[in-house]
Amino acid sequence: MPKKKKSNSQSVKPVFKMFCEGEKTEPLYIRGYINHFHSDKRSIIVVENTNKNTPVQLVEVAITAKKQGSGDDVVWVVFDRESEAKYSHELHAQARAKALANGIQIAFSNVCFEFWILLHFGYTSGCYSSYDDLKKKSALISKLKEVGIQNYDKASPMLFDKVKELIPDAIKNSERLKDQVIKASDIGKAAPHHLNPYVDVHEMFLDMKNFIEGKKSVRE
Repeated sequence: MPKKKKSNSQSVKPVFKMFCEGEKTEPLYIRGYINHFHSDKRSIIVVENTNKNTPVQLVEVAITAKKQGSGDDVVWVVFDRESEAKYSHELHAQARAKALANGIQIAFSNVCFEFWILLHFGYTSGCYSSYDDLKKKSALISKLKEVGIQNYDKASPMLFDKVKELIPDAIKNSERLKDQVIKASDIGKAAPHHLNPYVDVHEMFLDMKNFIEGKKSVRE
C-alpha cells in the first residue's frame, strides 16, 4: 500500500499586529508592555515597523497588512489627535471611516499619547491643545520625576518600566474618562477626534489579552 504524502502546509497562527504613528514613545511603551506581560507571545503579538505618520497613511498600511495576513489577524493602529492645525477633523474622520470599513481598530489619544501616560498617575479631564501644551501645563513632568524620570523626552527607554505598576490605575481612569466625555459630547460631535480629552488606548491592551486567551474582541 503506497505511503501517504505528508503535507508541507502548516496552519498559520493569527497575529495581533500594531502600527504606531510615533517612532519613539508609542512603540517603546508597547514593546515594554509586551515584554513584561506577554513575553512568551512575542511571535504573535507584534509592533510592526512603519515610516507612515499620518492617520490615513497608517490606516492604509494596516489595511494592506490585514489583507496579506491569515484572515484572523487582529490589527490596530495607534495615533494621536495632534493639533487641529496639523490634522483636520476631516482627515481624522477619513482615517476612521477607512479603518471601520476594513476591520482595523484604532487606539486613539486626544491630544497625545502622553495623556494616556498622565492617567497612570490619577484621573484628570484637563484639556490641552498639543503635546507641548500638555507638557507645560499638566502634572506629567512632575509625576514622572517622582518615579525617577528626571528629563522626560519621547525617546525615553525607561518610561514603561517606571510606570508599569500604575497600569491598572491608567486603565480605570481611561475607562472613566471615555465614558464621561462621550456622555457629555454635543450631538454630532461624539467622534473621538472631536473630544478633548479622550483616550481609548487601554482597549488595545485589554484586546491583546483577549486575543491571547481566545476571547472575543473588546470592540465587538
